[in-house]
Amino acid sequence: MLDTILAPLDGSQLAECVLPHITAIARTFDANITLLRVLEKNQADASTPMFDLLNWHIHKTKASIYLESICKLLQESGLRAQTSMLEGLEAEGISEYAQSTGAKLIVLSSHGRNGITQWGISNITQKIIQISQTSILVIRARQNEATLPAESETPQYQRILVPLDGSQRAENVLPVITQLAHYHNSQIHFVQIVQPPEMARQMPPSELDIDLANRVVARNREEAQRYLEQVRSRSSLDRLAIQTHLITSDNAAAALHQLADQEHIELLALSAHGYSGNLQWPYGSMVNNFITYGKVPLLIIQDLPGRQESGPPNLVPGERAER
Repeated sequence: MLDTILAPLDGSQLAECVLPHITAIARTFDANITLLRVLEKNQADASTPMFDLLNWHIHKTKASIYLESICKLLQESGLRAQTSMLEGLEAEGISEYAQSTGAKLIVLSSHGRNGITQWGISNITQKIIQISQTSILVIRARQNEATLPAESETPQYQRILVPLDGSQRAENVLPVITQLAHYHNSQIHFVQIVQPPEMARQMPPSELDIDLANRVVARNREEAQRYLEQVRSRSSLDRLAIQTHLITSDNAAAALHQLADQEHIELLALSAHGYSGNLQWPYGSMVNNFITYGKVPLLIIQDLPGRQESGPPNLVPGERAER
């Protein structure tokens, strides 16, 4: 499943918020970790052209030392980790590297070296999410967080929220969540939102319209309840703590945000597409909402096939260190 993890880092403390989550995922799936740094030329701190090359090499050396220090910490905790460096456009380089090396999961911080902004995620993170064709874990960066916590502080994902809509596509997340829950002894919260049907808006609804809408909602709730119980009874979920939620709401996204707050959810897991998802877009509307407005770590399991590439993009000779 998630046996190869790609973790892009930019040298900032905000970006390091992904490290304890990488540790938790890697231990669960016995995964190999690659710490990646993509250097863009405009990052070179050069006051005059004469010193451009020298300062660029200093910049690369510092970045390499930084990656190696993080890699060593992961290795000392018993994980398999390596480092890699590229030159080029950051978002495009990360996405292409993930595709060419077959990474199963990219772990991203919502914000990095440019600091916390008013937006839910940074421009770079947004670009990586939109152009990458693999599963994504987005960690919400906070100011003044520790860099690499002690083993006892590794996230345990005690409460995992899994929205379902009755479709097989939405269930793509279940194998990953099941393994996570078994490893971390998590409680899984399955939820399905039943939305009232849209009615004619030219005039106030008649009693007939209201009765029809109520009957549709009642029928859908009945079917959703049966579905949730069926999922709960699957043998793969034996010995796990399961809680189901059936909610009727005009606004499915708002209902899920509220439930996540109420249940103190530590991980929200979604398939990239659900029942109504359009294959021409990388994510469905619900996923896009939580990418932008979510407050907790967001795991997106991609259900679209990725492109196959011939090899890693634009590797800098001598800058890839295997561990």
